Amino acid sequence: MRSVINELWHGNIVSQEDSRNNSKEIKELLGYIARHHENLSKTFTDEQKEIFEKFHDCWDEYATLSEEAIFCYAFKLGMKVAIETLIA
Repeated sequence: MRSVINELWHGNIVSQEDSRNNSKEIKELLGYIARHHENLSKTFTDEQKEIFEKFHDCWDEYATLSEEAIFCYAFKLGMKVAIETLIA
């Protein structure tokens, strides 16, 4: 069995994929988002569609940066707890 560090290095652990879609509530919410997005897009002019896509691009970038920051914070917090446990 490989260590967690090796698995991370080789890209076998992808926290974004492992944590995002694993609950019933999130799957349901993603379905609602997709349906509303499709219905809303049908009502847009070409110019509005372009603006909406730019909004999506910005939102995706924000979400990626936010998820990275949360992951880093949680990882560091977990390490602090582990260190404190070892030295206590």
